[in-house]
Amino acid sequence: MKVYTNQNNTATLKLLISGKLAGKTLVIHKATLEDDVFPGPRVLPLLEVDADLTFFSSNAATQYLFPDSSENGQCNQILEWEATRLQPVVAAVLMGKSVPSDLKQALNSLLLVIEGMLAKKKYIIGDKLSAADISIWSTLYPLTHKDTLKQSYLSEFTNITKWAQEFAQAEAVQEALNQWEGTVDGPFSSNSALGVPQITNMVSPIGSPDESPELTVTPEEIETAKENLLNGIKNLPEPLKLETPILPVKGRKNVLITSALPYVNNVPHLGNIIGCVLSADIFSRYCRLCSYNTLFVCGTDEYGTATETKALEEGITPREICDKYFAIHDSVYRWFDIGFDYFGRTSTKQQTEIAQRMFLKLMDNGFVSNQSVDQLFCENCQRFLADRFVEGTCPHPGCLYDSARGDQCDKCGKLINAIELIEPRCKVCAHRPSARPSDHLFIELGQLEPSIRTWFNNTESGWSPPARAVTRAWLRDSLRARALTRDLKWGVPVPVPGYTNKVFYVWFDAPIGYLSITQCATLNYEKWWKRDKDYDIKLYQFMAKDNVPFHGIMFPATIIGVNEGYALVDHIFATEYLNYEEGKFSKSRGVGVFGTDAQETGIPADVWRFYLASIRPETSDSSFSWTELGTRNNSELLNNLGNFCHRSLSFCANTFKGVVPEMSLTNADYEVIALVNREVSAYVQQIEKGRLREGLRHVLSISRIGNQHMQSTQPWVLLKGTDEDKVAGATAIALCCQLVSLLCTLLSPYMPATCQRLRAQLNIDGEKLRINPQNPSLIQYLPSGHVIGKPEPLFSKIEPEVLDKLRAKYAGTQSERANKQNGEVLQSTTAELEAAIAAQGEKVRNLKSTTKDKTIWQPEVDKLLALKKQLTSLPKQQNTTSDNKVSVASVVELEKAVAEQGEKVRKLKSSTKDKAVWQPEVTKLLALKKQLADAQAQAKNSVANVTSDNTSTNLEKAIAEQGDKVRKLKASTKDKSVWQPEVNILLDLKKQLAALQVNK
Repeated sequence: MKVYTNQNNTATLKLLISGKLAGKTLVIHKATLEDDVFPGPRVLPLLEVDADLTFFSSNAATQYLFPDSSENGQCNQILEWEATRLQPVVAAVLMGKSVPSDLKQALNSLLLVIEGMLAKKKYIIGDKLSAADISIWSTLYPLTHKDTLKQSYLSEFTNITKWAQEFAQAEAVQEALNQWEGTVDGPFSSNSALGVPQITNMVSPIGSPDESPELTVTPEEIETAKENLLNGIKNLPEPLKLETPILPVKGRKNVLITSALPYVNNVPHLGNIIGCVLSADIFSRYCRLCSYNTLFVCGTDEYGTATETKALEEGITPREICDKYFAIHDSVYRWFDIGFDYFGRTSTKQQTEIAQRMFLKLMDNGFVSNQSVDQLFCENCQRFLADRFVEGTCPHPGCLYDSARGDQCDKCGKLINAIELIEPRCKVCAHRPSARPSDHLFIELGQLEPSIRTWFNNTESGWSPPARAVTRAWLRDSLRARALTRDLKWGVPVPVPGYTNKVFYVWFDAPIGYLSITQCATLNYEKWWKRDKDYDIKLYQFMAKDNVPFHGIMFPATIIGVNEGYALVDHIFATEYLNYEEGKFSKSRGVGVFGTDAQETGIPADVWRFYLASIRPETSDSSFSWTELGTRNNSELLNNLGNFCHRSLSFCANTFKGVVPEMSLTNADYEVIALVNREVSAYVQQIEKGRLREGLRHVLSISRIGNQHMQSTQPWVLLKGTDEDKVAGATAIALCCQLVSLLCTLLSPYMPATCQRLRAQLNIDGEKLRINPQNPSLIQYLPSGHVIGKPEPLFSKIEPEVLDKLRAKYAGTQSERANKQNGEVLQSTTAELEAAIAAQGEKVRNLKSTTKDKTIWQPEVDKLLALKKQLTSLPKQQNTTSDNKVSVASVVELEKAVAEQGEKVRKLKSSTKDKAVWQPEVTKLLALKKQLADAQAQAKNSVANVTSDNTSTNLEKAIAEQGDKVRKLKASTKDKSVWQPEVNILLDLKKQLAALQVNK
């Protein structure tokens, strides 16, 4: 018998071990997936028994070589589990350069299953060796070997470790390993022409290590599969007629969906998109798939301090800022194919009317109080300053950052009360404000707390885990009164005498935006937002967990306090946070991939939608990874789903001229359909609970079942056989086409544009591709004789080189990227420029010493010259230090630059040993330190050379300023080398003052 295999294919071990145990001789023939040795699918290893019998499946070949009839039924189940669950995940772990956290979790779940199997038994299915042991051991072999770095994955699984070691000691296994001639260090060959292993889901479907895989179906499931396939099309709910405006319908399930309103002063990043609008869009499309009467609204949150601050920064009015960023948000969401029924804004007259009316009702009901609060007041601007309109020195010991905001310090990250800032200054005019009392209105949450708790306890079961956790945390303590009003101009005016110069806090009026936007969309918002026993209306709200307090406590408190029958939320589907590579997304610092960036990558919007849904942080934080984006696209979309759809429709087009053949289904076919129906049912259950990532996993499982069915039936072989074989082959192709239709249906909420293309290939109207949520199953979407369209590939491969370029392009902050695009890093001070020149000069010298090719080093020379030109073009006073004041400022500036550059060097050295990466930054650090030493000496000399016309008053002022500086430095650090030079300057100043007074 011949075994055709490529190098280092662990599946070949299955055949060799089985052959040795059975006493059969197997001869290895080296092959590649491009060789012409495949009568069927391009899969290795290939076992050729004789001219008439070839095995494409390594597990089937193992069973042929080492049969075990007594346990065959259970063994078959486990072998299928190994092939479809275990092997793809292990292969991905072995082939990947880095292993994502959810892949590790999937592997851990699978290993728990095996650990449970071996808890009370010597072998996988009992006390006797079987093909299941051979198959699983061969797949796990690289993980069990003591010399491989991957061994740590098994460190906690004692049963597996013991079983694997004992199995490896068998003589037959040792002989097989010698014949295999592979290495546990890799690289490992793919067993399929599809390349990257098909990981159908990143989380194991097995719930308990004590359960064996449930791969068999019951007679009841088969009967249900028959009934639904034949008659399911008749049982679909009547499609809803699209009417404008969309209003609730009697006798139907009405679903009102909101996405947390994105703030209008910046561009949304991917974390914002999946946490809010994309999740809500997927759910709304699913609802329409089920024929629910659905209204999906969202809009930009436009009032508040951040808008005024942004307008100040850009030198335009708040209204102009809102108009600008509304257009940006609208454009981003359109590109991502977010299907709002209405995307509105909060800066409308409808918002003002509804917010003021609800507030007055809240006040009439006795839930509003007055309190006096100390705030900073700018005499120059004649206004109270909101926290973001104040800057100053951070009051927290050890920080003392001199540009802290009135709400938070960007350096230490701690929250700040604006009135606590040291040396505060107005952000508008730079004058120092003073503290004054200001009267504000508060909502008495304490009075509403009992009602809030009762409602939450009755409702939380329909919320996602993050939503429940955040709300419970808030309710651990008693609720306190919360300010409703602010001293701002941009917002909804407070309609109460004495407060008309104030506006509502954005936390109060923003959720009311859902009502005002619904009013703009329907002209009758109360139809959706006021409860009516004649209408079945459910309210679903999507957000990230940081928004939960406002939707789970604050807004419900308002609704309860108003007491006019407004709807309280039924389901809050909140997510945890999406991180970026090894760090965090940040709108304020511009870190991560933003909506506008995604449009520039060349990657289709649907691929972004799919990937973001697949890593949606439903129960814990998850991370965006460029590598994983490529893996998911190439493996799950291209090789799994796209390959199945294209092969199925191509077989129909090429073999039957595009006409869907009649099906003559066998019991085995109905078993496949029953397995598919399990996935469809789970898909519905998961999405109804807001688990969109899990819903997508079940879609991919259906594709996996379809691929497996095609591989096992081999219609390309059957169609060349007897008449009975040809019927079976035609049935296999027809069933696969039905599965493609089902996939097109279930995938459409996630990838609408892709499914629109697939519908064209199926030649079917989208209205026919729906599901019955009460009885979810595969139905015959395509009748026999239906003519499909032209099959085309749905996805294309994303090359690793493309991902590497994108990772580099979107590294750092948005401002740093902009500077890179300009070909230079703009330097704002002499110190920074001189350090950059030193580093660039070093780079040029290194390049010139390694090559004479001018085209390589000339661009770097041009950068060096540009930096030098920048330095010479700086204002003269920035290049020279003419008095003590400028010297002290230069020293402070340099100390800050040295500290920041030192931190940058430490991080680089800890992340890589490649000196070429961090040496230029070290050079820059050394140059900064030299400048600091020179500046400190210069400052000291300038003090010594104070001219005789200096008066006592000038020196006393200089001593006071220097003393204040010394105190701040000592409070921030115990490092004497940092503050001692400043102490010396202070002592010199004091000596001069003493000498001046003696001379007088």
